[in-house]
Amino acid sequence: MAGSRLPRQLFLQGVAAVFLFAFASLYTQIPGLYGTEGILPARRSLRPQGKGRWQQLWEVPTLLWEAPLLGLDTAQGLELLSLLGTLLALGTLLLRQLRHQLIYLLLWATYLSACQVGQVFLYFQWDSLLLETGFLAVLVAPLRKPPQGGLTGASPHEGLPFWLVRWLLFRLMFASGVVKLTSRCPAWWGLTALTYHYETQCLPTPASWFAHHLPVWLHKLSVVATFLIEIAMPPLFFAPARRLRLAAFYSQVLLQVLIIITGNYNFFNLLTLVLTTSLLDDKHLAAQSGHSHRKKTPASRPKAVVALVLELTVYELLAYGTVHYFGLEFDWKQYTVHSRTTFTFHQFSQWLKTVTLPTMWMGVASLAWELLTALWRWTQVRGGLRKLSAAAQLSIFGTATVSLFTISLVPYSYMEPSTHGRLWTGAHRLFGTVEHLQLANSYGLFRRMTGLGGRPEVVLEGSYDGHHWMEIEFMYKPGNVSRPPPVVAPHQPRLDWQMWFAALGPHTHSPWFTSLVLCLLQGKEPVIRLIQNDVSRYPFHKQPPTFVRAQRYKYWFSQPGEQGQWWRRQWVEEFFPSVSLGDPTLDMLLRQFGLQDKSPHRVRSSNNTLSQALHWVRRQLSPLEAPTLLWGLILTVGAIRVIQALLGHRPSRSSPPAREEKHRPAPKDSGAVPAPNNSSSGTQTSRRRK
Repeated sequence: MAGSRLPRQLFLQGVAAVFLFAFASLYTQIPGLYGTEGILPARRSLRPQGKGRWQQLWEVPTLLWEAPLLGLDTAQGLELLSLLGTLLALGTLLLRQLRHQLIYLLLWATYLSACQVGQVFLYFQWDSLLLETGFLAVLVAPLRKPPQGGLTGASPHEGLPFWLVRWLLFRLMFASGVVKLTSRCPAWWGLTALTYHYETQCLPTPASWFAHHLPVWLHKLSVVATFLIEIAMPPLFFAPARRLRLAAFYSQVLLQVLIIITGNYNFFNLLTLVLTTSLLDDKHLAAQSGHSHRKKTPASRPKAVVALVLELTVYELLAYGTVHYFGLEFDWKQYTVHSRTTFTFHQFSQWLKTVTLPTMWMGVASLAWELLTALWRWTQVRGGLRKLSAAAQLSIFGTATVSLFTISLVPYSYMEPSTHGRLWTGAHRLFGTVEHLQLANSYGLFRRMTGLGGRPEVVLEGSYDGHHWMEIEFMYKPGNVSRPPPVVAPHQPRLDWQMWFAALGPHTHSPWFTSLVLCLLQGKEPVIRLIQNDVSRYPFHKQPPTFVRAQRYKYWFSQPGEQGQWWRRQWVEEFFPSVSLGDPTLDMLLRQFGLQDKSPHRVRSSNNTLSQALHWVRRQLSPLEAPTLLWGLILTVGAIRVIQALLGHRPSRSSPPAREEKHRPAPKDSGAVPAPNNSSSGTQTSRRRK
């Protein structure tokens, strides 16, 4: 059976990389979002309630409770955590010795601490997904330094937590496909969603403009492919034939890569790609290339035939289902493919009721097989002490795996209310106990397509006299119709993202917007740097505006042939009224949303060495735009990895003795689990059959 050591190492490196992007991106925005002069100061969301220290920590699990002990306020503590998280993730990415459970626990606890005070700017599904994935990385990471190469020395329990990664990927993709149809969104049901998506998504890329102008029939066919990849393919994650799982893997990779090219979704798609490593095995990654050309034994040929028949059957069912349920017809005259949904909402709802519970039992059966496989591997361990140690580890990790799987059933069942109501009450109680730790979450991306009549966009304006207005241009979100869409991933400009959400409704649905207006009237530089990192490009950098207002526009991509323009726009209405400092309307809104600071900030001594160090680091990095900083980190990691690879492949002078060592017989009293033979059958999987 093919092992999963390499995929696990790839997963751990990927998680470290995503943590690196998340912490570094957040660090650049802390002063403007959460500082004492920020939009939503972090100290307001973290006030002692007179409870015991441990109860307080359990109810609001954040290390920032300890910031005052270091002489730091909450925002400075958040800066310190973000810097430490960035450095820790960078070290973990570069040094194999740091890929330890304790390190990943620190990364998870640090990001959880930030999310506790992040308020609306950290309320994104990918933040929850990173926390859930980060906790799984704690379980997947080895307790001790893994042996160099091969599968010998592998612990029996190692595959159990990694199975949870596959289950998380299934929940994410299956739910994301289902909610598009349960939302009754006419664009998804009419297969026209992608004719709007590229134009109306939060932060398009230059490639979005070109994708938007593809033929309508191709957009509709792409929606059909999306439903196929997100709804039909995920059950194959647990298929007994490894080639089916690999087909599912490549379909998910294709979808995520296309999304990365046509949209700025920060680290989300990269994190999803990291999750797909759970579908791989050592055999596919050529971990044991020396055994890849073995001839098939007579016993393996029948298995290969059965696997081939199973694969062909699955592919035929997928092809038939796609053609039948989406009415695919090829137009030979125009060389196009026509598509339409041939099922109703009621039929889909009945299908969802039918399959939701069986998918849970599919997970139970797959997990049971993993547990039995781990138990069998434990029986192969030799040596009394080693067997006792392996049994203890298997019990702990087995219990943790079953518990997390049980917890995850609750948010997974949200997509089908009747199944959710029939779920075991013990699962509900267990989930309620740890819900605030975000160990399991519900997902459902792009539930409804917005901006069907044009992309709504809020444009801020400032004035000194109330008559002559100047637009306040953001670095990333659409504004100037002549400016091309930027490429900012893996950075997430969180203010720009919230501006997109704010444009979908009245400003009263986004209370933070009133605070943003107040900060601009006061000329708060940390907030201005969120809008323009180069303050000289901000139109009111010399003197704050006397008046600020906001207008709502509708934006559309320009048509091919319109030279020098990427967008067209049309004014719709006033979004936020013209206000100035001391304006009764502004004061009323601040009181209404609880944004008035009733308790003045206590200024801490700047003589604190740690505080001075944080200020120094901030001064050094502030001239850099966040995407530049993140891409600098990426290039640095790439350069170091290349150097490591070159140094690691230098020929060794001790190669002859090494060859002699290779032929030395293994000791008889080894407690390691023997590595199983690697068969070329298509039904072989990561150390065990699913």
